[in-house]
Amino acid sequence: MKIIVCIKQVPGTNEVNMDPVTNTIIRESVPAIINPFDTYAIEEAVRIKEKYGAEIYGLSMGIPGASEMLRDAISLGVDKAMLLTDRKFAGADTLATSYTLGKGVEKIGDFDLIICGKQASDGDTAQVGPSLARGLGVAYETGISKIVQIKKDSMHCMKITDDGYEEIEIMLPALITVVKEINVPRLPSIKSMKLARKAEIEIAGFNDVNADENRVGLRGSATQVRSTFVPVHKVNSITIEGTTEEKVKKLTEVLLTAKI
Repeated sequence: MKIIVCIKQVPGTNEVNMDPVTNTIIRESVPAIINPFDTYAIEEAVRIKEKYGAEIYGLSMGIPGASEMLRDAISLGVDKAMLLTDRKFAGADTLATSYTLGKGVEKIGDFDLIICGKQASDGDTAQVGPSLARGLGVAYETGISKIVQIKKDSMHCMKITDDGYEEIEIMLPALITVVKEINVPRLPSIKSMKLARKAEIEIAGFNDVNADENRVGLRGSATQVRSTFVPVHKVNSITIEGTTEEKVKKLTEVLLTAKI
């Protein structure tokens, strides 16, 4: 069985700078981590490998420095990893990102299952997984909270919904996005961390994946961020002192004159 796990590098802090021209995050020199939602995807892939036997391929798109993040994924049980990195990929929205990841999947070759985290912590769109599946022409399900059983050409899962849980069977090859309820991610061992430092990360650029220049990066993005800002929450409060009767009288006056 061949599993591809999509892994994104996200800022490890809320203090990030934005490019004033593209309104995208400046990722260079920013402390970075594996997208927390993707750690559940990695863990589930490793559990499938331990139970059924599988080869796990980590796939990411990002700056060259993201290769270190993929080494962290290897220390958690991923077998091989590919980083899609090229200036032409920069500034991609979810549509261009899913297209580029799809070209990466094609380069990796045949697969049985793609696992993605529910969403990225820096975008919160939850669009890349389904868009990637549509581009590849495979079945997909979102919000998977439990994999019950995997057979030769199908998978029995539990999907979390607004009303509870839904039991489904999905034909393979397929793509799923997983929620944090699916497992508890493990920590890497010292031995696996040492081995990961020596692992070779496959680097693929624009020319390596036979991509359409009009479908990657800013050029291939159907949406663009016009502006970003930190919401300002203003809280007006007053302190009422005095006896109980005085407090009640003052509170009544405030409530009667308050503008709602």
